[in-house]
Amino acid sequence: MRRTASAGSGQVVATMALLAAAPLACGGSATETDLGGSGAAGAAAGAGFGAAAGAAGSAGTAGAAGAAGAAGSAGAAGAAGAAGSAGAGGVILGDGGLPPDFTPADLGGWRLGPRVPPDHGIDGGSLDRCGSILLGIVRDFQDTHPDFEHYCCGGLKGIVGPDLGADLKPVYASSGGTTYSTGPNEFNQWYRDVDGVNMAYFLYLFFQQNGPVYTFASSAFFPLDGTGFGNQGRNHDFHFTTEIHTEFKYNGGETFTFTGDDDVFAYVNRKLAIDLGGVHPAESEQIDLDAKAQELGIQKGNVYPFDLFHAERHTTESNFRVDTDFDFTSCGIIPIR
Repeated sequence: MRRTASAGSGQVVATMALLAAAPLACGGSATETDLGGSGAAGAAAGAGFGAAAGAAGSAGTAGAAGAAGAAGSAGAAGAAGAAGSAGAGGVILGDGGLPPDFTPADLGGWRLGPRVPPDHGIDGGSLDRCGSILLGIVRDFQDTHPDFEHYCCGGLKGIVGPDLGADLKPVYASSGGTTYSTGPNEFNQWYRDVDGVNMAYFLYLFFQQNGPVYTFASSAFFPLDGTGFGNQGRNHDFHFTTEIHTEFKYNGGETFTFTGDDDVFAYVNRKLAIDLGGVHPAESEQIDLDAKAQELGIQKGNVYPFDLFHAERHTTESNFRVDTDFDFTSCGIIPIR
């Protein structure tokens, strides 16, 4: 897989030691595990986001492994060097069609990674076509936090403002509380690391090809069970937030649909495009890029940032589903926090 010098946010540090500590992050380097086929990877599976699936195994034999399993830059060596243009760089799949050590979802799967070190950023890899795994962060909370387990039940638009903040976080839109939130100080802890309030972990989501789109779907999305602050006497850990930053190329005709609970805020080109705030059962909203191109300030042929924020705040369900044909060009970016 090919790396670029910058992910474009101006706030990202591509830290090799951290990527090595987060072994499933996309991006090729002799010091990282490479989803395109580290070592003698064998036949890589299928294509990634936005690419035709026909060239399964195009990552092929990714060259002989070095001492550190160095596949060079994502399987560039060896007879199957077409992996870059084929779009996958490849993801090695195990039993059940998932990468090793992933928890199966209804479609796709996830893997919880190690704790995220403070005050660092990571570029998870920038590609002509991204593979089928996106890197993000999931933060565990306790049910004693004022915004978790204390509000129910319904949706509310307008908890956040129309533009993403300069620090790549949602901007709380009120000076005080709303029907489903306590206030700006409490909200600002949702997607920021705060000692004693939350614990941040790497999270890897594997998207499964599903007809013309790629899908991650879980009707029991509990990636932090038994981790962090624990389940707090429940059968699952119901109190966490999810944060994903990536980029995509706008080709024309693409859609992104989210279905889930509770809060979801999605931004295209730093502008709010999905607003499913509140503590509610699973709800859906779709971004149609062509229909919203003028509103979002996007033009075909260009690459734009995409930022997704989710919060699971209340028992007794956790649904998380994405269906998209976005042509992602980044496997995930962790901004400096």
